[in-house]
Amino acid sequence: MIKNYLKIAWRNLVKNKVFTLANIVGLTSAFAVAILLAMTALFELSYDQFHENKGSAYQLYLSNQTPRGTEIGTSNPVPLAPALGTEVSGIKSIARSSSEDVLVIYNNKELNLDAEYVDPSFFEIFTYPTITGDSNNPIPEKNTVSITVEAAQKMFGTSENVVGKTISLKIRREEHPFIIASILKNIPANSSVDFEIVIPFENHPDYLSNIDAWDNMFHAVYLQLENGVTPEQFEENTIAFTELHYEGSIESDIRDGAVPDANGKYKQFHLMPIGNMHFASYRSGVAVVNRIFPYLILGIALVIIFIVSANFINMNIALSENRLKEIGMRKTLGAIKRQLFIQFWLESIFVFATSIIAGLVVANLLLKPFKTLFRTKATFADVTQPSVLILFAMIVFCITLVAGGYPALLMSKLSTLKALKGKLDLGKNRLRNSLIVLQFTIAIILISGTLVLHGQIEFMRNKDLGYNKDQVVSIPLNGKKDSYRVVELLRNELKGNPDILSVSGADNNLGMGRDGSLSSSAMGFDYKGKGVVTNALTVDYDYAKTLDLELVAGRMFSRDFATDSLGLVINEAMAKQLGEEDPLSVKIPMDDGTTFSVIGVVKDYNFQEVSRAIQPLTLFMNNDWDLYYAYVKIAPSNITNSFEAIEKAWGKIEPQAEFLGSFLDENVDRTFRREKTMATIVTSGSVLGILLSCIGLFAISMLVVAQRTKEIGVRKVIGASVSSVALLLTKDFLKLVGIAFVIATPIAWYFLNEWLQNYASRVALSPLFFLGAGLLAVFIAFVTVGTRTIKAASANPVKSLRTE
Repeated sequence: MIKNYLKIAWRNLVKNKVFTLANIVGLTSAFAVAILLAMTALFELSYDQFHENKGSAYQLYLSNQTPRGTEIGTSNPVPLAPALGTEVSGIKSIARSSSEDVLVIYNNKELNLDAEYVDPSFFEIFTYPTITGDSNNPIPEKNTVSITVEAAQKMFGTSENVVGKTISLKIRREEHPFIIASILKNIPANSSVDFEIVIPFENHPDYLSNIDAWDNMFHAVYLQLENGVTPEQFEENTIAFTELHYEGSIESDIRDGAVPDANGKYKQFHLMPIGNMHFASYRSGVAVVNRIFPYLILGIALVIIFIVSANFINMNIALSENRLKEIGMRKTLGAIKRQLFIQFWLESIFVFATSIIAGLVVANLLLKPFKTLFRTKATFADVTQPSVLILFAMIVFCITLVAGGYPALLMSKLSTLKALKGKLDLGKNRLRNSLIVLQFTIAIILISGTLVLHGQIEFMRNKDLGYNKDQVVSIPLNGKKDSYRVVELLRNELKGNPDILSVSGADNNLGMGRDGSLSSSAMGFDYKGKGVVTNALTVDYDYAKTLDLELVAGRMFSRDFATDSLGLVINEAMAKQLGEEDPLSVKIPMDDGTTFSVIGVVKDYNFQEVSRAIQPLTLFMNNDWDLYYAYVKIAPSNITNSFEAIEKAWGKIEPQAEFLGSFLDENVDRTFRREKTMATIVTSGSVLGILLSCIGLFAISMLVVAQRTKEIGVRKVIGASVSSVALLLTKDFLKLVGIAFVIATPIAWYFLNEWLQNYASRVALSPLFFLGAGLLAVFIAFVTVGTRTIKAASANPVKSLRTE
């Protein structure tokens, strides 16, 4: 019996080659894309899930009630972790951690590695296994380090026989010898904490100077709670601790007008589960765990599967009319509903199985370019988990059940006589129309999202950031020499080049450079009895000249003034915070007794991510603080040669250090890389969704035209034009697209408006975005259906009226 079913299924699929091919191509494309998207989404959702203690391990953060509102910080002072571990109950392990790049030197070979300064208890909280060395304590002594297999291969060419070797680390301006105590497995790609070398926290350059300082915060704190202790209990236990150690800060905030939180507290410690760290955001004074990106990707994958499945169901319904005589004959010979159902179901399973196999092959072929395009480290292992495979099998089972069972159900209800006559009235089929509306609702939402996403990206890309991002190259100072010396050598080396306009330096980059760094420094002080918080930036001479910053008042740092090391240049936001009519009269006493004077005010510029509002900024020029980036401004006339000249000069100055120079516009683009990836995914989903929807619409139009063949013939005989007949056949489909537009627009507007709230500067959510999406959907639907209806309307009416 099964053999007979398979034989009939094969004959029917071969007989309807066009529909079979359309189904297989559509399903194959959908499965291939859905597999790749699901792989990416599941990889994102797997971040930090490999840690054995993920159920009891947390990152510490502090909510502060300040005169500016609620602020949240994950940076902590050096004495916090030891005091917290001693004075607060419920903590099993606690560790400090600070990320910085470090220059490693071995046998005249220099290599910049991602470093993590940590306490030994860091490895009690996190799961980073060792290959060689003490697995319980990979860094047993202050002068020992642990490196990953990848770092060992970079430095020594092998990871074997490396333990015990001595290397030098350049920490700030000094070199220190360290012994390699252990080799760690490479850090998983789905780890929020990423490093190549681990250094004991006591070696951090800011450790000794801040060992008792509670007002200098620069590192993260992680902890593991004891069994049975909840985060709420821990937070309750820290109230007295916070009021004791932050008493002075709380009093200053109260003095300046801070309002307590709902519990009457001004400072409160909270815990973020390490499984949520990758998705955590602390903007606007609220800790938010946001998994929109992976869920959006997963949603698009499911939407694509839904659209192609709806097409498959609709095509099966469309094809069922051609098999009415076959069904009538089989019913006459005694076929029952179950046999009809099995027949149709087997055909559906055959098409799906073929498409799944082809989809896997296509996904594998597209894997490498897909990973490059979307910058993901996901692998097929992310979608071959048993739970994922079981869910996918259930989805396929349900779809094939509907696709095969629904037409069988319709035809099994027909009388044998109607079936033999080929009468199947599906003109008012609610399922068919509902699926079309849903398909185009989804398509219009995706198109709207595509238009708004690209609009926001272009808005950020073209926004006036307040500095020259097109002609300035930033270079990480990752070499062995003193940073100020390197900047001066660059000036001298490039001085004779007419295309090099100026050279400067700073301790932070603008945007995200090729080294992947994106950071800022903040500081606070009292001014006239009021607390002031500002971002701090150390710069070299010609900083404003190099970046084309606009000076609002006063002057920039100058070589003509020896006292400029005690001078400050502030931005407009900082001047507003100080509240003085004449900012140049401001003198700020620091805790060490030094007094700084404001010598200039620059116009506000985006020194942080473009998505953030411009905050107060203070520029210092103090040679005791290192520079980390050089800036070179070049003439616009000869950009390629100028960049090559800079790279050549760098090779002379730092021959052992890698040149990682990049233009600032590239750096800015990297800061919204996530938005660009999201836009690419949504755009791809929109295109594929529209194409798949059109395949289904084309199939339905064929069904409707076939049902109304005689009506078309009669209308043409009595004088109807081709255009009127085509419009008559098309308008019903356009009505469905119109309904989809009405449903999709408010949904798209709501979600896109919510998403845009994440940006301080954002594109206006114009009705044109949604109108454009709707018109595009209508046009595509009209072209898809129109090609078929015009052909039918142009046919000879004699053929249409011929009886069978």
